[in-house]
Amino acid sequence: VVYTQSEILQKEVYLFERIDSGNREAMKHLKALCFLRPTKENVEFLIQELRRPKYSIYFIYFSNLISKSDIKSLAEADEQEVVAEVQEFYGDYIAVNPHVFSLNLLGCYQGRSWDAAQLARTTQGLTALLLSLKKCPMIRYQLSSEPAKRLAECVKQVITKEYELFDFRRTEVPPLLLILDRSDDAITPLLNQWTYQAMVHELLGINNNRIDLSRVPGISKDLREVVLSAENDEFYANNMYLNFAEIGTNIKNLMEDFQRRKPKEQQKLESIADMKAFVENYPQFKKMSGTVSKHVTVVGELSRLVGERNLLEVSEVEQELACQSDHSAALQNVRRLLQNPKVTELDAARLVMLYALRYERHSSNSLPGLMAELRTRGVADRYRKLVSAVVEYGGKRVRGSDLFSPKDAVAITKQFLKGLKGVENVYTQHQPLLHETLDQLIKGKLKDSQYPYLGPSTLRDRPQDIIVFIIGGATYEEALTVYNLNRTNPGVRIVLGGTTIHNTKR
Repeated sequence: VVYTQSEILQKEVYLFERIDSGNREAMKHLKALCFLRPTKENVEFLIQELRRPKYSIYFIYFSNLISKSDIKSLAEADEQEVVAEVQEFYGDYIAVNPHVFSLNLLGCYQGRSWDAAQLARTTQGLTALLLSLKKCPMIRYQLSSEPAKRLAECVKQVITKEYELFDFRRTEVPPLLLILDRSDDAITPLLNQWTYQAMVHELLGINNNRIDLSRVPGISKDLREVVLSAENDEFYANNMYLNFAEIGTNIKNLMEDFQRRKPKEQQKLESIADMKAFVENYPQFKKMSGTVSKHVTVVGELSRLVGERNLLEVSEVEQELACQSDHSAALQNVRRLLQNPKVTELDAARLVMLYALRYERHSSNSLPGLMAELRTRGVADRYRKLVSAVVEYGGKRVRGSDLFSPKDAVAITKQFLKGLKGVENVYTQHQPLLHETLDQLIKGKLKDSQYPYLGPSTLRDRPQDIIVFIIGGATYEEALTVYNLNRTNPGVRIVLGGTTIHNTKR
């Protein structure tokens, strides 16, 4: 996410310890670097540490703002004067991709309002991001969401209180923070994905760049957990936004390249030069070997799950529910899949959730019948309950935007032309609502009536630096949308964040 252990080792850091681990040995020959969130618990652990120091000198870095009273408590505990430095180093969030961050928070709400602790944590994470990027933004928020307004106010309070820290060099066009609510688009997190990073997260789960493969049939010991990081894995960096069919071809090319470079077993090491060449090439070969085996395993497992769970067919119907408006065909297709034994409980419930959101107020709504079919199939009660929960969370009554209908004549014409041309890939027809929101924002057309500014000031020019934050979590499909918007709008830089990065299970 930031640094690999091997990269830290290269900086001559040899020991990694948690501050809450009680049985650490005293090692007075070592210096300690402490990187901590400035929580009450961590400050208390640090006070105890400084009273009985185990290392010769302490360099303390907090990932966010620390209060003067906490600094005073630490100074009082440092009777042996072992603290050499205390700094704030704003990194109180997880950098997921070069343009994506997460706070790794689940369950932000109590009912439809913020959980107080989660609101405080989200405010801290978002202000740390602004400080690390050196941005003092104007703030807009989704009017239909009380939590979005509340978070906007909390961030503004911190900026006002810490005005000296936020006194960055003024830019011609001020940066913009746009705060959105996941409930405005509950469809996107429910869809199966077909680009590499999004698909891995949906089917296997990405947790701080780590993938748990321990349940893969016949997995070897060294591949039970693998790391997927664009910074340290060239293949992943080049393929994370490509679709699954392209990944298969690229894996084949990677393997063929690997086979060509593979040292021959009978390779003669007759001269010193031969041996030197082999030793020089070996680390690169070993690294490539690890990359090949990792991606072949991941892609192989994705492929197995796609077949086992009949996901091509499931995904086609999901896309139809999200993008088309033929109720009778959609209902027929959902019913057909509910009767297919290969379709898992999760996928069956997901299809009914999508139907419930899409045709919530349709005159021929057949949700009770579909719920009865889920019961007959033996789908677990916890999955069935999610159907009404998702409508309550992101249904028509809650949404501030019209999630399904084209907004104007131009959009209707575009949709008609798209239908004439035929969609290149039936599995990737869907575009998140975020695409349209950001497109309108970049063009200076996002309505103040739906996304008001906090405070009296408004932006006269089109924004260039945009930070968009989704309460309730962002998705890798939205990360792809932002990646493409950054590519196609050279003067615009967009960073996407969320309380978490979703997949259906979250």
